[in-house]
Amino acid sequence: MTFELVPGASNSQGLRSLAPQGPPKDSKQSKARVLIVDDEPSICKALSMAMSRCGYDVIAAQSGESALAIIRNEHVDIMLIDLRIPDMRGDVIFEVAAGHQEHLRYQTLFLTGDLSERALKLISACRCKYLHKPFDLRLLETTVAALAPRVQDAAG
Repeated sequence: MTFELVPGASNSQGLRSLAPQGPPKDSKQSKARVLIVDDEPSICKALSMAMSRCGYDVIAAQSGESALAIIRNEHVDIMLIDLRIPDMRGDVIFEVAAGHQEHLRYQTLFLTGDLSERALKLISACRCKYLHKPFDLRLLETTVAALAPRVQDAAG
């Protein structure tokens, strides 16, 4: 799988899968767009490959700034986000993203290795589901698929 830098991102701050994009957005068979936000390049790549194999159109960002640039300029159906990102906490990115694209309030999944009381309170305040790292990719696929039908309901 190959990736390209997202416009406005420096170095490897934002990556986009160059996999085929599928039919236009107004087609009933269009792919749900998944934004992956994680500062670890290997995690972004692994999640991008897994979500692409499941048939999603994938965009990855490795910083909060890059993720918000994507959110401001492109439609995203589902967001997978790490809670701890060096330039901006995941819950802050979530709130700003949901302010721009309201449906993300219900179509975001947090991915975190931090299960401290504070981390769980931050995620709970966002009212989103989360998966604890490391997790089984099949569990991720199932959890994302549970968010995806809402995308088609909203579009239909």
